[in-house]
Amino acid sequence: MRLRTPAAVVAFVLSMAASGRAQTKTVAERLGYPPDSKLLIIHADDLAVAHSVDAASFDALNKNAVTSASVMVPCPWLNEVAAYAKEHPNADLGLHLTLTSEWKIYRWGPVEAKDKVSSLLDPAGYLWPETGPAAQNIKPEEAEREIRAQIERAIAAGIHPTHLDSHMGVLFAKPELFAVLIKVAHEYHLPFLAPRFPGDPNKLIPLLSEKDVLLDSGVMANPSVSAGAWKEFYGNAIKDLKPGFSEMIVHLGHDDAELQAVTLDHPDFGSAWRQRDYNVVTSPEFKKVLEESHIVLVKWRDLQKLLK
Repeated sequence: MRLRTPAAVVAFVLSMAASGRAQTKTVAERLGYPPDSKLLIIHADDLAVAHSVDAASFDALNKNAVTSASVMVPCPWLNEVAAYAKEHPNADLGLHLTLTSEWKIYRWGPVEAKDKVSSLLDPAGYLWPETGPAAQNIKPEEAEREIRAQIERAIAAGIHPTHLDSHMGVLFAKPELFAVLIKVAHEYHLPFLAPRFPGDPNKLIPLLSEKDVLLDSGVMANPSVSAGAWKEFYGNAIKDLKPGFSEMIVHLGHDDAELQAVTLDHPDFGSAWRQRDYNVVTSPEFKKVLEESHIVLVKWRDLQKLLK
């Protein structure tokens, strides 16, 4: 997920309390851990956007350096992810529901027929490049039509999603879109990334199930983190985690010619950025700080079991 709103310029520290959704047990207790456990999903975004991203993410998954990842179904490397999913049936792969296409040259459109989701399209006929225009223009019923098409295409390709989240946070951008995410996730019996919604959430609380899991906190690097402070940022984020359920979102890739072309003129979340993320999460130092901080690594698949 990449949020391109003013709120995202901070370290994506989400404070997500389950207001109005009283539960007698914490997520940790529901999963069989002590109530004061520090549960963490280390999550890789954007699979299928490029071979470089896939290769780095698969390697991190195989090394247990990340515990989950999510897939951009409209992107051209979907078949590579599907092949990996078939060879690694226990891999924790969700869907990075994609309603934007942000790169300068490399663009994609919807999975659904364009005439059925015309509000998702920018003047060039691709998905909107930014979160703001997307949220402003997309009709909720067409967003629902598209994300259902993305889910069905993934399943048809052999990917059995463990959760749903939102590329660039479009589905968190206004209540009507977040309501669509909740509705579809419930119908497919999938957990979903659920931040506290800005403003008055009362209209959304009735849509949430007692089984829904809300994050207590989240971490994602942002453009204010300098390249030289990358390891320090992630190390401090781990050390600062409090008991509860958290997710760290990383964007992995190799700084090669392919990814440089994909992310042309876009250093934020670009090729070098993704190489830094990969280098950190696969490093012995990162593993050590996780152990020293007594972090319990979990997967979205574990949360999926709570819905059954």
